[in-house]
Formats: sequence, C-alpha cells, structure tokens
Amino acid sequence: MEEDIKSFLDYLASEKKYSKNTLAAYNNDLNQLANYVKSEGSSAGFDLSEPRFNAELLPGYLQSLRGRRYTPSTVARKIAAAKSFFKFMVDRGRLRSDLAPNLASPKVGKPLPKPLPVSEVRRLLSEPAKLSTVDAKRDKAMLEVLYATGLRASELMALNTRDIDLKKNTVRCSGSRARVIPIDPPVARLIKEYVDAVRPDLLNDEKEVALFLNRRGERLTRQGFWQIVQGYADRVGLSGKVTPRSLRHSFAAHKLKSGADLQSVQELMGHAHISTTRVYTQVEVRP
Repeated sequence: MEEDIKSFLDYLASEKKYSKNTLAAYNNDLNQLANYVKSEGSSAGFDLSEPRFNAELLPGYLQSLRGRRYTPSTVARKIAAAKSFFKFMVDRGRLRSDLAPNLASPKVGKPLPKPLPVSEVRRLLSEPAKLSTVDAKRDKAMLEVLYATGLRASELMALNTRDIDLKKNTVRCSGSRARVIPIDPPVARLIKEYVDAVRPDLLNDEKEVALFLNRRGERLTRQGFWQIVQGYADRVGLSGKVTPRSLRHSFAAHKLKSGADLQSVQELMGHAHISTTRVYTQVEVRP
C-alpha cells in the first residue's frame, strides 16, 4: 500500500502540480490510513481488493478517526484524501471498484466569512502611501481597487488597461462572472495616477496590456499579489488576518452594513446565487 501511496503522491506532484504543503497533508493522511490497515488488516500484503478491507476496515478506519476526537473538518479532509486515493487506484486498475462509498464524510458547517473591521482596512490601505517607491504606488492602487470592487485576486490580476473606464468610473471584470463595477471618483483618480505616472515606469513592452505589472514589466501573478498583501499586513500588525479574500469579504459586509441592497451586492460580487451573498448579513461588522 505504501508504494501505491507514493505513486499517488507523485501523480499529484507531477500532474496536478499540488503545493508542498498540500502534498505533505495528503502524505500524512494516507499514511495514517496505511498504518491503520497494517494494524487491523490482513498480513498477506494488505490487498485492497479483499472484501474484508471494503466491508470492515474502512468503516473501522472511519470510527478510529472519530475516536481521536478530530474536528469534523479534519475528519472530512482525511476522508477526502482517502477517496481521492481510491479513485486514483481505480483509474490505474489497482482496484476493481471504488471504495469511496464506504467512507461517509461528516457534515461540516461552512464557517462564516470574517470581514476586517473598517479601521483595520483603513490602516492597511494607508500603509503603501508611507513609501515612495514605484512598487508602493502600484500597491496602493491595487489595494484600493480590490477593496473598492470586491474582485477576487485572480480577477484583479486579470484586469487589462482597457477594462478601466475613467469617463464612466467603472471597472469591467471579464472572468467567469463578467460584470461592470462602479468605483468612487477618488479611486478612479488613483487609477488614473497609476496609469499615467506609475505604470510607464514598470512597463518594458509597449504591447503589454495588463493593468498591474511586476518589476519585470509583466502581469503580476496572484501569488505575487498575495505576498504583497501579506507584506503590508505584517507592517501594520495584522499578520495572519489579512488576505485578498478577507478584503473581498470586507467589501461585501461593509457594503451591506452601509445600506446597499442584497441583490446589488450579489451582482458586484459576481455570486451565482443570492444565498451566497446573504451570508454576509450574518457577520459582525466592527468599526
């Protein structure tokens, strides 16, 4: 079974391009399953096709996880790892049938989003202005646009210069949930200053259409933006609290708190279902 797990992890690394942290979690979870099989299973090679593995060992493994008093989310993660492993084994012909139905995941309540207090958002957004570098001026524009629009980080990084309409003060998002988002005049002026005076200093190729550029003059990546956000969070004493997603959550919660109607916020966020937006009415918004 250990060799099968190794093959599965190699597949996740080479084909799925999973991160080291994700691979480490899969390795831990699947080796826990292997150790359980060793202690409880057949001594004849732990054949996954044995009926006893299907009928007794898997329910027993599930019960052992519950007995360790893991949280439901941890149990769900370990079972998801096992199910993915079994599917891989079926696809590779190592299992005749999928064993996943013998592992029932616990119901995990989806946690409520955690918007930042308004004061913390202000601290974060004001930090880049304390620096005079070209990068900091770009970062100021990016953070302001993110909080003003509620875009996902991937959507923000996908913006092109043509997506900004400074006559109408709008930002056009062309992602899976295409939409046009109005922006306040101060944010529009900040974008204009960035496009006119900052972006040219970053630009290397006049054919580049990306709005936000890295030091090489190329489109900034989502990972690069995440690191930038973390850097400013560290500077203002908010390490571990701020992510691009938390700013998106803050946009939605603060909009509703200030009196925006649910349907308009749904459209701004690009939510397919209004129930997704309604969750933000249940969160606490602190000043």
